[in-house]
Amino acid sequence: MNLRVIAPLTVLGIIVVVATMWMTGNSTPETTIVSDVSIESNNVIDENLKSTPTIMETDGQKHIIPLDKIKGGGPPKDGIPSIDFPKFAKISDSQFVSDSAIVIGLEINGDARAYPLFILVWHEIVNDDVGGVPVAVTYCPLCYTNQVFERIIKGNEVEFGTSGKLYQSNLLMYDRWTDSYWSQGLGMAVTGELSGIKLKTIPFDVISWGDWKKLHPDTLVLTTDTGHLRSYATDPYGDYYTDPGIIFPVDNMDDRLHPKEVILGYHANGIYKAYAQNDVEIHNIINDAVGNTSVMLVSLFPHNTRGYDRTLNGEVLEFEYVDEKIIDTKTKSVWNYDGHAISGSLEGSQLSRLYLEPGFWFSWVAFYPNTEVWY
Repeated sequence: MNLRVIAPLTVLGIIVVVATMWMTGNSTPETTIVSDVSIESNNVIDENLKSTPTIMETDGQKHIIPLDKIKGGGPPKDGIPSIDFPKFAKISDSQFVSDSAIVIGLEINGDARAYPLFILVWHEIVNDDVGGVPVAVTYCPLCYTNQVFERIIKGNEVEFGTSGKLYQSNLLMYDRWTDSYWSQGLGMAVTGELSGIKLKTIPFDVISWGDWKKLHPDTLVLTTDTGHLRSYATDPYGDYYTDPGIIFPVDNMDDRLHPKEVILGYHANGIYKAYAQNDVEIHNIINDAVGNTSVMLVSLFPHNTRGYDRTLNGEVLEFEYVDEKIIDTKTKSVWNYDGHAISGSLEGSQLSRLYLEPGFWFSWVAFYPNTEVWY
């Protein structure tokens, strides 16, 4: 039975059915350490991570996570089919998407596209090309983790598919070049030939379709013409998103927040921090620092937050939201949602956008148990 693509089940019912699926045997293959390697993003060391992984080898298989932590999610490899030839509609032909539907919004080089979660919940990965950039738009319903990656590895354009496996209850993708497994939450190859390589990330929005259309009136939207027959009008996870129960095992739990509180994760200089989406919405703007990086989080739409580095020309700016305007307190320049100064003495200046990682609290803290939480 394909447990992750069936009609809605209660969380308790799912737990009972799958409880034995992730149990491992009593014997463990002998594992040897091959080498310590630098985490790479297109062959560039990622300085945001404070430690480098150790490549291990078990029965000839390279990996950087314990193999016994990889669990079966129910479906086989490609049992949840990626969308490899996505088809899109213009706003005028988008009646199949309600304004309240949550989408992953992506804009690259003037090419704006939206990927509804009610489609992604059945596919989890879209291999696409946006603004001339090959991307993998990914969504793990178990963790509510949304991630967008550039799908260029060592100069090669690759496709990703679903492996049918999980690590820390999170989607493990595989690449169709080397068959290495990639953790969506880490954005990194965790088994196989490419172990230790990190994908380049691309900023995106999690936002309602109605609000995304306001920001990008020329956007396209992914259609249900996927080549697969799925019940796109229903969600196979039912009330899982609000139930505190977690189906698959994770190594660390933390009660500072509700397990399924939606947070924005960010890391810099070896420091990890989580911001509750609801807190950012309440404040509209949060000025903070993560390590040596001064950050500004801004939310002008429900479900959505953008992050920017608030250091400009060597000076750290402080921002506030006044009279429905984003203003820096020093020069009183007005900034738009794209981090661009549209009036004042800083007009024409541009803030660098930060890559935020939205998802459930339990997932973020499972990967990063020493994370800080903004209060």
